[in-house]
This record gives sequence, C-alpha cells and structure tokens, in this order.
Amino acid sequence: RMREVDLGCGKALLIKESGEFHAVGHKCPHYGAPLVKGVLSKGRVRCPWHGACFNIGTGDIEDFPGLDSLPRFQVKIEKEKVYIRASKQALQTQRRTKVMAKCISLSNYNLSSTNVLIIGAGAAGLVCAETLRQEGFSDRIVMCTMDRHLPYDRPKLSKSMDSHPEQITLRPKDFFCTYDIEVLTEMQVAAVDVKSKIAVFKDGFKMEYNKLLIATGNTPKTLSCKGKEMENVFNIRTPEDANRVVKLATSKNVVIVGASFMGMEVAAYLAERAHSVSLVELEHVPFKKFFGERVGRAVMKMFENNRVKFYMQTEVSELREQEGKLKEVVLKSGKVLRADVCVVGIGAVPATGFLKQSGINIDSKGFIVVNKMMQTNIPGVFAAGDAVTFPLALRNNKKVNVPHWQMAHMHGRIAALNMLAHGTEISTVPYLWTAMFGKSIRYAGHGEGFDDVVIQGDLDELKFVAFYTKSDEVVAVASMNYDPIVSKVAEVLAAGRTIRKRDVDLVTETPLAFLSFRTGDMSWLTGKGS
Repeated sequence: RMREVDLGCGKALLIKESGEFHAVGHKCPHYGAPLVKGVLSKGRVRCPWHGACFNIGTGDIEDFPGLDSLPRFQVKIEKEKVYIRASKQALQTQRRTKVMAKCISLSNYNLSSTNVLIIGAGAAGLVCAETLRQEGFSDRIVMCTMDRHLPYDRPKLSKSMDSHPEQITLRPKDFFCTYDIEVLTEMQVAAVDVKSKIAVFKDGFKMEYNKLLIATGNTPKTLSCKGKEMENVFNIRTPEDANRVVKLATSKNVVIVGASFMGMEVAAYLAERAHSVSLVELEHVPFKKFFGERVGRAVMKMFENNRVKFYMQTEVSELREQEGKLKEVVLKSGKVLRADVCVVGIGAVPATGFLKQSGINIDSKGFIVVNKMMQTNIPGVFAAGDAVTFPLALRNNKKVNVPHWQMAHMHGRIAALNMLAHGTEISTVPYLWTAMFGKSIRYAGHGEGFDDVVIQGDLDELKFVAFYTKSDEVVAVASMNYDPIVSKVAEVLAAGRTIRKRDVDLVTETPLAFLSFRTGDMSWLTGKGS
C-alpha cells in the first residue's frame, strides 16, 4: 500500500510492503508525477507517467527517465503510530542527487588525454558520466558534443518548442565543474583509431583515451526534392531550430512532412499558433506501424478536430520559393499547399559515418552492434543510445534498435558499470511517451512485428488500452487516459513474466473483469503471466 502524507511543510510517500514501512519523496524527480498513483512492486515504485523506478528502501533511481533519486525519510513505529522524520529542504525539493566522486588526478593528464572519452552529450552520455562518478570513479572524464549547449532535455524540442536552452538543461554548468565532468561543446569527432586509442576531431585535435563511449545518436533524414535547401525548411535538431520554427509559424501556413513522433508533436504544438497546419505522410494512417491502424485513426481524428489537415499516401515533389523564401509545397498527388514554414520529420539515420574505417562492428543500416553490456567488438569501446542495436531480453535477446529517451539513459548506466568491470547486463523494459493537445500516449514493451491488437476502452473518447500481441504473447501495451496501466504491464514484463493474449481477451469475455478494468482497477493483471 502507498499513501501520500502531509508533514506540514511538504509531503512524503508512505509505503507499507511485506509488513515494513518506508517513506520517500512523493513526486517523481523527472516531471513531478504523483508516485502514489504509480505501481508498487517488489521493493520499488514505478512512475505512472514515464516509467521511472525508485527503490523504496533507499530512494535510489533504478530505471529511467530522469537523473535524480528520491529523498529517503526516517520511519519509526511507536504504539501503533507511524512517525516520519524529514528535513524541510528534502520535502521541498523532492529530489536527491546521489553522492559522487571527483577527479583526484586531473593534473596528471595533459590536455590531449583522458581516461574516459564520451562522444555525444545526450542522455546516454550524461548518465554514463554520472554513473561513473556515483560508483567512485575518480579519473578524468571528457564528453564532447557537436552541440553548442550542455546536455538538455531533447524530447522537449518537439513537445515544448518555445523552451529556451537554459530552461531545458539537464544539469546546470556548476554541476559539471563540481564533479569534474568536462564538456567540450561544438567539437565533432571525425575518426576513431581503436588500435592507438585516439579520437581525431574535425579541426585536427587528437585525444587519447583508455575507455570510449560512442553515444552520437542519429541524424535527421532530409528531403531529396527540388528546393530542399531553401530558407524556412527545417529539421528540428536544436533548441534554436525549435524556437525559430515557432516564431516563423505564428499566424502563418505550416507544412509538416512525415507523421513521425516528432512530426506529429510539432503539428500538435503549432496547431493553435499557426494559421494552418498541413501534414504530409506516405502511409494512409499516422503511427500505423507503431500503434496499429485503429489507434492511428483515433489519433488522426483528434488532430483533425484540432484543425490539422492531413495529406496521406503522397510525398513532396518540389518546394517552391518566392524572393528566396518558401512559398509552396508541391505534392506528387498534384496538390499545391501554401507554406511559409516546412518542418521535415521523415525519420533519422544513426550518426555513425565517422566509424566506417574504425573496425567497430556496424550493421547494414549503420547501427553499432553491442552486447548486453553495451560493449562493441573492440575491447574498451562501448556504445549507447539511438545509434546502437542491442539484445532485448524481453524479445528473446533479439537485436533491436530502441531510439527512445528512457532507453538511452539505461544504456549509459549499463555502459558505465561495465567500464568498471561490474558485468551488468541490460534487462530493462522499453518505455516511451508522446504528448499531443494536452493528452499523452504511454507505451511499454517492444511491439515490432505485432500481428494483432486487443483494444479495451473507447477509442472515440480517447480513453483506451491497446495490447500488442505476436502469436499468443503480449509484446507491448499503449494507453491513453488509463494510468497507471502501462506502468503496471511494464512491471509484469520486467519481472520476466509472460502475458498471454487470452489474459487480456478475458477482460472483455468476463463481465466482472471488464467492469474492474473500466474503473481503472488492474487486479486482473495480478498473477497473470507464466
């Protein structure tokens, strides 16, 4: 059981499990979700919004997203009363940064050598650096990034487009100074010599390393049609890109190419601000491959109700200009759309071109191949995040690419632990979310190749749960307005249990089970799964 209790100057989450009491912070440090509405399971609580997990005994973060842990409060029982002792500061901040080491031998290194080099400063790179320090690592750590900013909350580029860089940084500048994590901005690695253990930068600078993490993420695909280079055509890659699109799109005509997560989130964000928003997509339904046709149609209807116009089963043939600026988008169907701004969201490719001659194993699509410990085929070289394929325990160790925020965090942590020879294997359940028009779709598992979708609830009311099955097995779940069902399923899958198709079909076959489901009670899931 979990209960939110008010201590006067702040709240705590009081937990009773297996006869023992624990008290921790009541808000998820990621985006502030109330953990009392989350899922309690075997010594940890999982956030209902985005799936982060915290140990109820220590408050430590065990699965992501987010960087900080929960504060832990003292609990004592006297005469059948529960007393919680907590500092006012911890109650007000509701977060705790783990104790970290610093570099004790910085003077032993010259400018061009480091113990750990991290290429990329996204979630994977930052979590790797922080985990090393949390584990007591006290040698030099250098992160390098093509970006001009310190690590920031990249999902907000399409979900909250007018956020300025300083509003979305994951850690302030003084954090990196305090814990001796050096960040080289606007520095691009051009090649890696794994035999000499040297990274060569685009400007000719060379850096020697002992351990290497490659976490370069991906590069957005660009249009191949005439006019693609003109002004006001954007791939949203940086906060400046997102800010500029919002500014240019206000009260203007916007065309978005690609009903990807990024494309759809941008369309939703601009719908109230722009004069018109048109979305061009090759498929006949958005998100069809990911969420299935029925969910895709329900989402499409929500967008149409919010003035977004879809042009499906076509693509762009030409971008036309007037006085050097975008004026029209011409579709292969012959339709001509007025456009002052065009945002391209047609997918991405792994940013691994600089590794082609390195000897690091890269597959035919450009992804770096790693094992369960995030190790490449080269000793001492690790890779993490959107640019890798790794064995997913949930799908019988099938090699998969999961280009999502939570998974990048976990990759970074696993890589760091194995740089320190812990022998830790990745076993997390993928968890992601998308936000549009004030509503969120949450998703857990890996539904690639699903052959059926079992839907409960009401798609028209946008209150539903979709179970994605392959053969007889539930491989993923998505929901809207049904928290914390996705976190509950994630916990069942994380425990190594299999949910069968008949388990979720029973929800409709048994009136009592369906009633409990409609009211949000998930007791039908308890004990399910072989």
